[in-house]
Amino acid sequence: MPSKHYSIGLLLGSLMLLSCSSNVPNSGLTESTAENAPKTDDYQVVDCLLPGQVRSLGSSTYMTPRRPILTTAADCRIRGGEFVEYDRADYKTALNVWMPAAEAGDADAQANVGEIFERGLGGSPNYKAAAIWYQKAAALGNARAQFNLGTLYEQGLGVPKDKLIALNWYRKAWGMPEDALVYQSAAAEAENELRAQLQKNLDEKNQQVALLKSQISNLQANLQKANSLDAEKEIISLRNWIKNLEAEQLIARNDIDKLPQIREPKAVTQTVSSNSETNPISTKGMNFGKYYALIIANQNYDNIDDLSTPHTDAKRAQKILSEHYGFNVTLLLDADNASVMKAINQLNELVGDDDNLLIFYAGHGTRITTGEFEAGYWLPRNANTPPDDTFWVSNEFVTRHLARLKAKRVMVVADSCYSGLLSSSPGYLFMSEKANYSEDYIRYKLPKRSRLLLSSGGDLPVLDNQGQGHSVFARAFLDALEQGKGIMSGPELFLKIKNQVTGKAQTVGFHQIPEFKPIKGAGHEVGDFFFVKQS
Repeated sequence: MPSKHYSIGLLLGSLMLLSCSSNVPNSGLTESTAENAPKTDDYQVVDCLLPGQVRSLGSSTYMTPRRPILTTAADCRIRGGEFVEYDRADYKTALNVWMPAAEAGDADAQANVGEIFERGLGGSPNYKAAAIWYQKAAALGNARAQFNLGTLYEQGLGVPKDKLIALNWYRKAWGMPEDALVYQSAAAEAENELRAQLQKNLDEKNQQVALLKSQISNLQANLQKANSLDAEKEIISLRNWIKNLEAEQLIARNDIDKLPQIREPKAVTQTVSSNSETNPISTKGMNFGKYYALIIANQNYDNIDDLSTPHTDAKRAQKILSEHYGFNVTLLLDADNASVMKAINQLNELVGDDDNLLIFYAGHGTRITTGEFEAGYWLPRNANTPPDDTFWVSNEFVTRHLARLKAKRVMVVADSCYSGLLSSSPGYLFMSEKANYSEDYIRYKLPKRSRLLLSSGGDLPVLDNQGQGHSVFARAFLDALEQGKGIMSGPELFLKIKNQVTGKAQTVGFHQIPEFKPIKGAGHEVGDFFFVKQS
């Protein structure tokens, strides 16, 4: 995410945070009803140690070691498992669950240990330890560990920064041969970028040396005469500075009706709807499985400012996905935290091993920074203003549920402030405007698991309007789907909308850049997500 952005974005972001604290009103539940209602903690995914199994061998019996799994607190309790009550601020408890199996050589457990170290114990990531455990699992052929190790090399976290090594780990996770055209093309592009960067650095150094030599020569000459030209040069510099400031003032003087509205943090009835069961989609001899979508749109809030467009965005998304792409769609409008968490939890029983899941969220979002750790949140209808996070739905909750889902391919489309915080991964490497997303590409990607994020922005506020009745991001996203033909991959969709969103935001003096990247810690294996247009 670029560090520079328009001052109006900073100002509006600050106003948003300042406006963002009242208690949630009484829900109207009787005491007995409240006691019988499911607890939101039951929907949390925990690191569960199931009891060992009693097995018979001849005339004797023995007990197997306890088995670590990711499951909900409710399921772990029912199955007689052991877990620590949900506390994602401290990963030591999770480490204790997975470490014995990891030390015994279990590749999945080793990958989990690596993810725990990467997320951080008490908010402080240990990237070197994460890399060690990823390497152990990667050597055993674990695709998730291979991918995660690649992201560390791409970012230079715990290992030397090296894009070529990162690409090679991604290739292994993908299961792609070294002579594959897609890999060779990406590797050549990475080499060219590296060469260009090195040449640029060299040219800059040469210019700096030449400039210093010139300054030395000038200083030596000025020792012999008066410095009469200094004042004139300073006046010219000041005039240029003033000219630049006047140009910035013109940008700031937008009409009132063009001022952007921001998706950042009164009661409405929740609506839940779902269409009939979908059928598996096959084309060109490839089976893509069934398609499901969970659309969550929060527009009318109990305790924070309402938004303008999420309902419109969600209803159009439901229509396009179901009618054009064969999705079985579940729609939640103005849902509270329990409804959102329950709906995400129930996906595990709905979606099968070879199926596809799209989660679309439109509404308020926020973040909390603690030390080095920055956490993002979706704000349900009953959310209180920051810093009261009692009813917020954390990105960590979403990520851990994605890790346990059976679905082969999952894409989260998040249109909210700070939506990019759902993933700490770098950008999508095997993607460029010149890439050829051919049938060979699809066949390579189709068998691999994917957990992908398409966000309306990174770690910044985003627009709620400027999309002719939609948000600027939703307009571009939905138009691209409606106009799509044949099979469209995730990178293709992203490239269709990125510049459109950024350009439209710039017309009102706002900085917004969509992001597309894998979701680490959720089981991503360098797969992709495919939208298959139905005739």
